[in-house]
Amino acid sequence: MLVVGERINSTRKNIREAVRARKVEFIGGEAKKQVEAGADYVDVNAGTSVAHEVDDLKWLVETVQSAVEAPLCIDSANPAALKAVLPLAKKPAIINSITGEKARMDSILPLVVESGSSVVALVMDDRGLPEDVEGRMAAAEVLIPALEKAGVARDRIYVDPLVRPVSTDIRQGLNVLETVRRVTAAWPGIHTICGLSNISFGLPARNVLNAAFLALMIEAGLDAAIIDPTEPRMMANVAAAEALLGRDEYCMNYITAQRSGRFIL
Repeated sequence: MLVVGERINSTRKNIREAVRARKVEFIGGEAKKQVEAGADYVDVNAGTSVAHEVDDLKWLVETVQSAVEAPLCIDSANPAALKAVLPLAKKPAIINSITGEKARMDSILPLVVESGSSVVALVMDDRGLPEDVEGRMAAAEVLIPALEKAGVARDRIYVDPLVRPVSTDIRQGLNVLETVRRVTAAWPGIHTICGLSNISFGLPARNVLNAAFLALMIEAGLDAAIIDPTEPRMMANVAAAEALLGRDEYCMNYITAQRSGRFIL
């Protein structure tokens, strides 16, 4: 299970203020905290200030890479920002994200191809956000072949089934689970990823829902998640689910994670 640490996102007030003030130690500390908790990649997002996104994202990339060895998930829909920071990545990055929307494909797909990066592919297009499984699959059936035709290898594609809150539509959890099952069956070898915490938006005790949903998603075939690895029980649930589903030989990853103190219970 690949874990992308989500905490360095300028939509969070403390991150936004730290980016504006160029607080190197604070941002570096956030990166280290996530990697120590088990994150494989560190997500960096500076999109709340459009006018300053290029400079802010460059600073974030350089600051995080000076603090940790983990590769980056570069979270931006701004082609100019992506073009500026991709050459700064010391290790192969994940671009987060592309969709089937023509404007996004035209502007971001060339950057994916040129950089050799992996990419998060959201199952939506110019028709808008899909409400059901069929709408998600219709978008995937156009988006995935387009990426492969452009030369993006299947193992570099991370399909995002678009997690939406169950607080506004109780079917959304089931829709996402079924989408993951269908995508992994239709395109063997492709990856699936999601911004998992969206599922609990607007509800109390969000950690409880997030942790339970993560285990369900792993069973459905999810092999990567954008989460807060420092959130109570999240990393413990990753290790436990993989052990119970037969993906952890002799439960060694589970045992190692427990012994290392990564379980926050």
